[in-house]
Amino acid sequence: MSRAFIFPGQGSQYIGMGKDLADSFIEAREVFQEVDDALSQNLSKIMFEGDEAALNLTENTQPALMAHSMAVAKILRKQGGLRLDTACSFMAGHSLGEYSALTASGALELAMTAKLLKLRGKAMQKAVPVGIGAMAAILGLDLSDVLAVTKRAVEGKNKEVVCQAANDNSSGQVVVSGHAGAVQLAIDYATEAGAKKAIMLPVSAPFHCSLMAPAAQEMAYALADTVIRPPCVPIVSNVTAKGVSEPSDIRRLLVDQITGMVRWRESVTWMKEQGVDEMIELGAGKVLSGLVKRIEKDVACESVGTPEQIEALIAKLK
Repeated sequence: MSRAFIFPGQGSQYIGMGKDLADSFIEAREVFQEVDDALSQNLSKIMFEGDEAALNLTENTQPALMAHSMAVAKILRKQGGLRLDTACSFMAGHSLGEYSALTASGALELAMTAKLLKLRGKAMQKAVPVGIGAMAAILGLDLSDVLAVTKRAVEGKNKEVVCQAANDNSSGQVVVSGHAGAVQLAIDYATEAGAKKAIMLPVSAPFHCSLMAPAAQEMAYALADTVIRPPCVPIVSNVTAKGVSEPSDIRRLLVDQITGMVRWRESVTWMKEQGVDEMIELGAGKVLSGLVKRIEKDVACESVGTPEQIEALIAKLK
């Protein structure tokens, strides 16, 4: 059996996330404390009992989801004796989850990742003034159909008007991003084209499109000074949908990821083609597990984010 560990992205957060881990495992408390110290912020309090609006600020959401995933990974290592380099063949994450994968694999240090994600969240938020951009989920159309819709949404417009596919999540689930007016047109055209559903998403900025270029520039500066080591297993890049291990490639792709489409569907299929027949989602929620089941029905998948799920996985892998 060949296994991949996968790490969730924005949208999987919830108030109370990680509290049961902190109550049950010293390893989780250590991770949350290290992240709090790195950020000079009581992020764990926001996660455990904070205001939903505060947790949903992308500058908090991103390091919070990473911290939860790293708490799970550390418990598996320390309590379960799990060697991540031999327990899986690949790691992958959805958008910010790629940073979690890099941290779990030893390519990035936990404290540095927390700082990078805080910066990434702030940079993405300020790249486009609130209300200028938007994102929408298009359900029931494949990527090729959605690309046609986004092209139509900007036809005849000023060349600076943007509407692009941002997340190719699974067959029939694609997210588009860009200027709010163009995204609304994409919703209208997708509905005409037979989409089952096309709805605006409650996000504060148009992620993963060319409007994020200022954020990509900020991350390029930050990553230039960041120590990145070779990961213990290849990381499947959102940008290329293939495994990468060379630190210089990882650095470049993390910058490209800010403005590029998250190729999650292709990433899952690529891992299956490399022989992966089990994917385990480490962290909050079960969004990625649901996507994997839709993309490759014969790949076993489970979510591990609670004490009970961690103990069950440890028992299974022993």
